[in-house]
Amino acid sequence: MQGLRFIQYRSVFMKHLLFFPVFFLPILLAAQTVVTMKIDGNINPVAASFIHRGIAMAATEKAECLVIYLNTPGGLLKSTRVIVSDILTSPVPVVVYVAPAGASAGSAGVFITMAANIAAMAPGTNIGAAHPVGIGQGDTTMQEKVTNDAAAFIRAIAEKRNRNGQWGEEAVRNSRSITENEALEQKVTDLVAPDLQSLLQQIDGKTIELPSGTVTLHTKSSKIISLEMGMGEKVLDVLSDPNIAYALMLLGFFGVLFELYNPGAILPGIVGAISLVLAFYSLHTLPVNYAGLALIVFAIILFLLEIKIVSHGLLAIGGAVSLLLGSMMLVPADPGFNVVTISRSVIISSVFISTLFFLVVLGFGLKAQRAKPVTGIEGLLGDIGESLDELNPVGRVRVHGETWNAVATTGKIAIGEKVRVVEINNLELTVEPV
Repeated sequence: MQGLRFIQYRSVFMKHLLFFPVFFLPILLAAQTVVTMKIDGNINPVAASFIHRGIAMAATEKAECLVIYLNTPGGLLKSTRVIVSDILTSPVPVVVYVAPAGASAGSAGVFITMAANIAAMAPGTNIGAAHPVGIGQGDTTMQEKVTNDAAAFIRAIAEKRNRNGQWGEEAVRNSRSITENEALEQKVTDLVAPDLQSLLQQIDGKTIELPSGTVTLHTKSSKIISLEMGMGEKVLDVLSDPNIAYALMLLGFFGVLFELYNPGAILPGIVGAISLVLAFYSLHTLPVNYAGLALIVFAIILFLLEIKIVSHGLLAIGGAVSLLLGSMMLVPADPGFNVVTISRSVIISSVFISTLFFLVVLGFGLKAQRAKPVTGIEGLLGDIGESLDELNPVGRVRVHGETWNAVATTGKIAIGEKVRVVEINNLELTVEPV
């Protein structure tokens, strides 16, 4: 009897045990997570650091994958290589999703997209035009070297991910660009998805090769975790704009110089110092041409000399030309994929404002410091008066309608003669005949 009861209990237990995974499977699948993040702008050190943080977070959360929304015109070669390396060695699958409609994976974005475990694009997007820029136009040898290096780079990525390396090389050498459907047909990307949910449904069940082994994605009912840039990263991303860096540098120079020539203003000095620090950080993240920076500093020196030395405008013209040339040379296009330099309109307006600042604002300030006092006893120096007595050599004179005791430098001055004040000693004027 007890044996029969044991068999019945065991049968019920096995039924419940078999029912357990069926009941809890949706719950277990729902517990899966997908981390998403957005790169909308230039590829720079901030973007590289942000993607590195996203991969680390996805690994910590044990996420099914990391989805990177990508929309970029290009970026720095060094940052691109860092991002590609992070993606190729990522412990979690990385999905690069060129979205939303109208987005582009241009230049550096081609390398990042092709490096992903899964490359997806939204309708109305495009990818391509990865030809290196920023080489001196006359330096064909350097141009060829950088182009060949980029072509080898894209081929290595394509071989790693089993993508169309031939098209990738065409994008590098001939700036080829294609739509999302063409990219799918030519095996540059893996799929086209109108939104994130469609993307997650399409990649559900796919097998991904990682450095640690093979994993199967379960993304259909995954929980979405969005990773946003922190405030510090957003600020640094803005500061990485060459136009912002250039404006901060000029503002810093102007603020510090204004404080030096007008001590006690305080605010211009504080703003100038902060601007210079931020500008130096920005320039640190950019491919700065130090010859251009030297020309800008030389231009400021010429402007200051124009204020102090009468050159009939020659120093000012030299300063304006030096500032213009230095500004155009300061942030050249990076010898890689960067297509962003200082805007010509920003340069022209900055040169005009800078010239006006030095010649008008700072010039008036310096001239005011050198001007003769117009109030107090010191204001009498150089003024013209009239002798009331015969100065032989002592007598009285009238200056500014006031009567003063005076001593003549020439020994004798007649009554009513015009005199000039040359010195003041203990309320007694020393005068000379005009």
